[in-house]
Amino acid sequence: MLSAYDEIAEWYDQGFLTGSPVHALVLPALFELIGDVQGSRICDLACGQGIVTRGLAQRGAQVIGIDLSDRLLEIARRYEQAEPLGIVYRWGDAQALTEVADNTFEGVVCSLALMDMPDLSTCLCMVARILRPGGWFVFAITHPCFQVPDSRWTGKAGGTVKREVRGYFKEGFWRSDNAGGVRGKVGAYHRMLSTYLNALAETGLTLERMAEPQAQEEVAGRVPGYQEVPAVLVARCRKRAD
Repeated sequence: MLSAYDEIAEWYDQGFLTGSPVHALVLPALFELIGDVQGSRICDLACGQGIVTRGLAQRGAQVIGIDLSDRLLEIARRYEQAEPLGIVYRWGDAQALTEVADNTFEGVVCSLALMDMPDLSTCLCMVARILRPGGWFVFAITHPCFQVPDSRWTGKAGGTVKREVRGYFKEGFWRSDNAGGVRGKVGAYHRMLSTYLNALAETGLTLERMAEPQAQEEVAGRVPGYQEVPAVLVARCRKRAD
């Protein structure tokens, strides 16, 4: 099965190397919500080129990274070969995970990938299935209230930056008109915030905490709007112990 990320894998990786402002927002909040992982068995679901996977391994976790893109997995394995951390990378569809047994992991992470999933409910069912009872799930998504198909930055240079949003209630696949960005290249599935929260509840994943990181210093200088409007939403959930 081909992934839309196969065609942009090297370009995508270069974005991390040159300092992606979105990931600069996501990663500190993501690892804060994850907390201590020493000795924990964790799945990085839709791991991409492994930036989160490596961060988890460096913090003492036993990590398996799973992704649909062969090209991104090749890049992730290159990093593992250059700096061995004991990470195992596997090809897999987050909406199936037939190769993963039930109750395998103490934690599952999914960073900036739930928007790529055509079937959110099935993906979350897979997360709940592979988590041990009482296990945690931490995810990051582009903010569903502000990063919507019909939205744009407004304002004059040197003036107040604003975010104009329309079409929030229209869910479905879309592609950004910014051809040079990730969502312009591979698109995304827009969903209302309530759709995410209800899907979590229906899957038996209880929301514990959320974060909407505000840009500071360098990131705010590069994208002033990220200091006014949250670009990403990060959340921690837990599978019921019973």
